[in-house]
Amino acid sequence: MSKYRLHQSLGYHLSLAARLQERRLDDGLRDLGLTRTTWCILLAVGNEDLTQPSDIATFIGIDRTATSRALRSMEADGFISRHSGQGDRRTTRVELTPRGKSLIAKGTAIAVGNNGIMHSKLGDLDSRRLKALLSILIEGEDADLTNF
Repeated sequence: MSKYRLHQSLGYHLSLAARLQERRLDDGLRDLGLTRTTWCILLAVGNEDLTQPSDIATFIGIDRTATSRALRSMEADGFISRHSGQGDRRTTRVELTPRGKSLIAKGTAIAVGNNGIMHSKLGDLDSRRLKALLSILIEGEDADLTNF
């Protein structure tokens, strides 16, 4: 049996690239008082118009308990407000506060800059190729690679 070479594995390179990207994003978000989870929640509510905690949890890929914990913290920090549903008081509706809207604008600049670093290293064609290849790994879908 041949030796497994860590630094030659695809998984190692994917993990390393992801950690570098995440570290840059996390550093920028931290300066705004955000974590990656709270950032994703702001995007879910502000950009995707999701208002139900269960929909937000599904969108960002975390469980409902972690979402509820993050929402409580974000409400305490003044990023979001939560209201009982109109027809059913058991439901909760999440909305951004003016502070939350401001954080989306500031965080977007950080995220766009972070993506720009990666894009500048790859260029347009390789960026599109990488996204297509990663979608195969993530979703198992057939990506059309014939246009490259």
